[in-house]
Amino acid sequence: MQQEFYKYQGTGNDFVMIDNRQQKIDKNNTKLVAALCDRRFGIGADGLILIQNHEKADFEMIYFNSDGSQSLCGNGGRCAVAFARNLGIIAKKATFEAIDGLHFATIEDDIVKLQMQDVNAVEKYVSHVFLDTGSPHHVELRENIDDFDIKAEGSKIRYGAPYNEAGSNVNFVKKIGDATFAVRTYERGVEDETLSCGTGVTAVAIAMHTLKETTDNLITLKALGGDLQVSFEENNGVYSNIWLIGPAKLVFKGSI
Repeated sequence: MQQEFYKYQGTGNDFVMIDNRQQKIDKNNTKLVAALCDRRFGIGADGLILIQNHEKADFEMIYFNSDGSQSLCGNGGRCAVAFARNLGIIAKKATFEAIDGLHFATIEDDIVKLQMQDVNAVEKYVSHVFLDTGSPHHVELRENIDDFDIKAEGSKIRYGAPYNEAGSNVNFVKKIGDATFAVRTYERGVEDETLSCGTGVTAVAIAMHTLKETTDNLITLKALGGDLQVSFEENNGVYSNIWLIGPAKLVFKGSI
């Protein structure tokens, strides 16, 4: 069977996108997902996204990590909005359902603003912060993020206590300005560093505000694949009206 696909990227976080409104792809076929995301024997991507019909929202986004596991992906959500516009499903605004519930987004040219779920709890520890922004994130300040083995360091934390089997994404952060931070992220499910992580930079922005490393509510995050911004409102430790902002671009289309 020939399957048409599209490849999108959001600040270097890349995804195979498939229009699955006709239900041609079995969303339970995790082996197929892993095969399509394989960078040597498949198309190659950090994840795969199916766009499906939804009874009330504009569409449903089903996101898979490259190993076939499911989660929320912020950059994937932004790319899904750009893809939905390309398919003619939306124009400049979108409401879609993901694994963590409904999301609202806007798109202007290639810039997608994606509203994230509220964050009601931020756990502070001696050496790091932990929070869930749709996916779990360990956030740790480091001075030497440019020159250390993030795969080795990240996997040690990802599989170690207290995360163990469930695991956590791991973000290493360096402050470079009052409201600007450099970020490197080890993503579970990809089991390696990615050039950018949407839920990760969202977690970093909130963590830095919680730690009083910044007092701003519009934060610039410099990932390896480009810059993203996160805005939010905070009231008594609860973060709401959270927006992930950045580019989402079509790379190519093909069939496999």
